[in-house]
Amino acid sequence: MNKTLIIGLGNPILTDDGVGVKVAREIEKLVNLEVHPDMTVTEASAGGLRLMEAVLDYQRVVLIDAYYLNPESTIPGKIHRLELEDLRSVSPTQHSTSAHDTSLVTALDAAQIMGFQIPEEYIIYAVEVENILEFSETPTPAVAAAIPQVADLIIKELSLSLR
Repeated sequence: MNKTLIIGLGNPILTDDGVGVKVAREIEKLVNLEVHPDMTVTEASAGGLRLMEAVLDYQRVVLIDAYYLNPESTIPGKIHRLELEDLRSVSPTQHSTSAHDTSLVTALDAAQIMGFQIPEEYIIYAVEVENILEFSETPTPAVAAAIPQVADLIIKELSLSLR
């Protein structure tokens, strides 16, 4: 069985930082998970080693996260579809790395060297965000508009059955 894990990353009470979690929750509302017993939808706020540990039992992983570049070049709500290799060459998404940990890419490289079976496929949806510092359960308008779009892109890409 080809197991798939969809992880919405972020903190849902930090305005746009929770975009990944909100997309995962939207997918849970829309998709009939009973007909997809090989699929798990969850949320997480940790990156690096803890995120690596969460993905080890799966063959395919979909990560959804906030993507904060810098105020001058950010286009809030802009959706990026990335693969794991892209994280080696671009700024990491908000939760795939940590100042107190290691990046997801480095953690997965280490797991592979240690002989762990890591997932074969990674799909990353990153949404450019505007506000990740203020407490609010409501994202900014551009990021809020991206949430159903990202959920729809993932549902279509994975050919998931709707409720």
